Amino acid sequence: MPAEPPVTDVTAGNEAGQDAGPRPGPQGDISPEQVREHLRRRAIFLRELAEARELRRRVTPHRSRRARIHAQLRRRTFRIN
Repeated sequence: MPAEPPVTDVTAGNEAGQDAGPRPGPQGDISPEQVREHLRRRAIFLRELAEARELRRRVTPHRSRRARIHAQLRRRTFRIN
């Protein structure tokens, strides 16, 4: 059986044992300002995504009609009577 290759450090630019800085989530603490900025950018993104979907629905009605029909078929497929 071949020996396993040695485990190497894959974090570029970091010395072993040094932290790369605060990370969001359970790994590190982030400031309330960073949380607000993240939520603001996320809200903008979701708003633009909704606008793009609405525009796509209006511009290509045949696609939205087809998608609506397929969604109805999927719902009927999984309906339990």
